[in-house]
Amino acid sequence: MAVSREAPESQFAYVVVAARRARQLMMGGRPMVDNPQARKTTRIAEEELQRGLLEYETTEAMDATEDKDKDGKRRK
Repeated sequence: MAVSREAPESQFAYVVVAARRARQLMMGGRPMVDNPQARKTTRIAEEELQRGLLEYETTEAMDATEDKDKDGKRRK
């Protein structure tokens, strides 16, 4: 696993990280930016992510040869 503060290159990963942070803000978390440009939690989370204030972990992609189903058989 790698820990990063840069915004993810993958759009999917970007949305997942921002959504998780937005949920934290909705549950009462305090914004990491002093004067957020927006009021919406999703926009605040995006701003934090773009400024490099959020720390998140990524996992390495599995090698295709190691991709097996629950029975131990190789999937295609």
